[in-house]
Amino acid sequence: MDDGIEGFERAERTYDGRTRAVYRAGSGPAVIVMAEIPGITPKVIDFARRVVDLGCTVAMPHLFGVPGRDPFRGGNRTATADALTTIGPACISREFTVLARRRTSPVMDWLRALGRDLHDECGGPGVGAVGMCFTGGFALGLIADGRVLAPVLSQPSLPFGTTAAHRADVGLSREDTDAMVAACAANDVTVLGLRFTGDKLSPPERFSTLRELLGDRFVGVEIDSSPGNPHGHRKAAHSVLTEDLVDEPGTPTRDALDLVLGLFREKLLTA
Repeated sequence: MDDGIEGFERAERTYDGRTRAVYRAGSGPAVIVMAEIPGITPKVIDFARRVVDLGCTVAMPHLFGVPGRDPFRGGNRTATADALTTIGPACISREFTVLARRRTSPVMDWLRALGRDLHDECGGPGVGAVGMCFTGGFALGLIADGRVLAPVLSQPSLPFGTTAAHRADVGLSREDTDAMVAACAANDVTVLGLRFTGDKLSPPERFSTLRELLGDRFVGVEIDSSPGNPHGHRKAAHSVLTEDLVDEPGTPTRDALDLVLGLFREKLLTA
């Protein structure tokens, strides 16, 4: 299948002997958009285009799935099938740490190299990064490199919350956690986290840990998805910026999207 995405230039990047496609559009300071399971879907692309319209360069690395494919092309049946066929290989891949505590996923080294190159190429005060679900915590790991000034964790889900300790874990080694905390203080970085209150894949304990580590440098946005909530969010709502986004002014998810764009504007475009 042709994995081109309209309006985005596809190029290959090789770091540490691993080559991946990266889809790029726009101009201005760089923002790395890391897709959720099952991959770079039309909704992820819609979000990326909002960032391009803001005045940034967007780079979407192809980490898994089929770029551009709509998981709902055949309704819930195809969406479920795409999720299952994507998450299986991702979970057994050595590049993603899905169950181990206090471990940084090896793919982080590749992403950090990408961030350094994008900063050199695009300029600006630094780089933005958005992780979603499976990649949600990856933006956190990029902070330690010193280039990421606008990190967003949307429904961070790794490591999977099989125990209380796993639910509280932020998906980084102790060394990377210490480096991340130090970089936030040194570079005046605010970490923005987004989740729905009923989302079991992205547990509240993870946000609690981030508040303990970062204090006021972590802003956690938790959107009500309890039964009967005033905005009608389903109990299983998960994807704040994509599939479960209600893109209407005054809604909590639109407010969350505006916070993300505002963070990029403040840290990357007006600094």
